[in-house]
Amino acid sequence: MGDLHGDYANTLTILQFAGIANEQGHWIGKDTIFVQTGDVVDRGLDTIKIYELLQQLREEAPQDGGLVIPLLGNHEVMNLAGDWRYVRSEEMETFGGEKKRQEAWAVNGFIGSYLIPLNMTTKVGSNVFCHGGIHPNFAQHGVDWINDQTHASIRGYIRHGHKGDPEGVFGSHGPTWYRGYAVDPEETVCPLLDQALAYMKVDRMVVGHTVQRNGRIHTRCQGKVILIDIGISFVYGGHRGALEIIGDQVTALYENSIEVLSPVKEEDPSDHLEL
Repeated sequence: MGDLHGDYANTLTILQFAGIANEQGHWIGKDTIFVQTGDVVDRGLDTIKIYELLQQLREEAPQDGGLVIPLLGNHEVMNLAGDWRYVRSEEMETFGGEKKRQEAWAVNGFIGSYLIPLNMTTKVGSNVFCHGGIHPNFAQHGVDWINDQTHASIRGYIRHGHKGDPEGVFGSHGPTWYRGYAVDPEETVCPLLDQALAYMKVDRMVVGHTVQRNGRIHTRCQGKVILIDIGISFVYGGHRGALEIIGDQVTALYENSIEVLSPVKEEDPSDHLEL
């Protein structure tokens, strides 16, 4: 599930038709692994409600064999570092004013303490998920290294900006900001993507960050990168959808339709030859 940007109603609606949560926001996803690729905050008004929802689902899922994996987006990092340029005054009032919001986003605040330990990327099966995109310069070190550097640097970055980020994981080519796979010509970025995927030993990358203005999930580079920021927030049109991956089948789920993006691989008869 891609960028939510402060829209609780659309978030909950999507979770319901995707079979993740009920109308009260409780987990019904059984053994599903639910990945949210960051940018819960900014632009909309429902920051607190959505973070509380995700935390609730994260606590409930393991009781039913499931797992919730929330990732850091660039807007999480911006808010932790005090960059509030996309915060609406009405959203600030949901915290009780600027001071209360600062307390909530402090490293020991109720939102800051939840976000600080989160990873920047995750691997599930043959898929890697992140907010923006993982350039080969970072992919060559592997997913664990990226997350280790995130945890090692995030407090320094919050205090000192890029001086506190020696490896550049929070920079413009880092996994929360890089847009190349979404916007650059395919003849340029597909070879880079192939290199990154090979480094991380995965088949595809799933990213948010770059809004798909028609509200549909798109693929590039022969389906090896999937762009899932469809503009869920009312600010971008309130498009409702999520990505489902079951085995080799990749499906875009929308409120009233589905679209198979990558069909299940047909079995090769030679796999079953009896000698």
